[in-house]
Amino acid sequence: MSRPIIRAFFDEPTNTVSYLVADPTTKKAAIIDPVFDYDHNSGEVDTRSVEAMLAAAEEAGNTLEWVLETHAHADHLSGAPFIKAKTGAKIGIGEHIKDVQRIFRPIFNATDLKTDGSDFDHLFRDGERFNLGELDVEVLHTPGHTPADISYKIEDAVFVGDTLFMPDYGTARADFPGGDAHKLYRSIRRLLALPQQTRLFMCHDYKAPGRDSFAWETTVREQRENNVHVKDGVSEDEFVTVRQARDTKLSAPRLLLPSIQVNIRAGKFPPAEANGVRYLKIPVKLKGGVQACV
Repeated sequence: MSRPIIRAFFDEPTNTVSYLVADPTTKKAAIIDPVFDYDHNSGEVDTRSVEAMLAAAEEAGNTLEWVLETHAHADHLSGAPFIKAKTGAKIGIGEHIKDVQRIFRPIFNATDLKTDGSDFDHLFRDGERFNLGELDVEVLHTPGHTPADISYKIEDAVFVGDTLFMPDYGTARADFPGGDAHKLYRSIRRLLALPQQTRLFMCHDYKAPGRDSFAWETTVREQRENNVHVKDGVSEDEFVTVRQARDTKLSAPRLLLPSIQVNIRAGKFPPAEANGVRYLKIPVKLKGGVQACV
């Protein structure tokens, strides 16, 4: 079995880890969960993070074939379209992105948005396999954080997206529309049923209390023994109780509204309006006496 060459890129403003994964023999490669640099205060978008990944791929002699999204992220904008434009790499995501599009289309009145997933180049189904050079890639549907989450098993490494965090931090939230703590538990147990030496690569790290540095690689064994939410011996009901209680105390991600609007379109912004400007919408909810003031 060949082991993939994996290089991680950590974006501290969004606590996101993106990966450049390559076959050492053919140098065919994929980028997983790339980040666009977005300044929420100014509305400016920059490409420095994806350009750093592209430069690393070029330096290593890699040929990029895929941009692989684990799900429609709610905390950063995807850099997938920029990578596709520069390299011709196809953008892939799980087939249940269609469910997420159907959930959010009316929320943003996104009348331009198709809900068939066709903004993406390929929709992966559970159990689907494909090759990255000589590497075997298997797609695992791991819903719970969202209905569409998938994990990519590339030989002995699994890129888990937003299911698990490092053992000392726990697991992902399950309170977004379409999220389900019961499904998240079952998805995690599916991952933790893999061989204990399997390497697991996180999509985020928030540096658990007492830890001095960021980290994003662990193993099935370490998770089963030490995960503070879901280690061996924690039942589904126990996990759901803890997860739901924790979720009620979490605030919405700062980039939730812009991220969702862009990422359900495969990283593209909404169409430009008559003045040539593209706009991201902010749904406004009026509470109490505010209604009478507008």
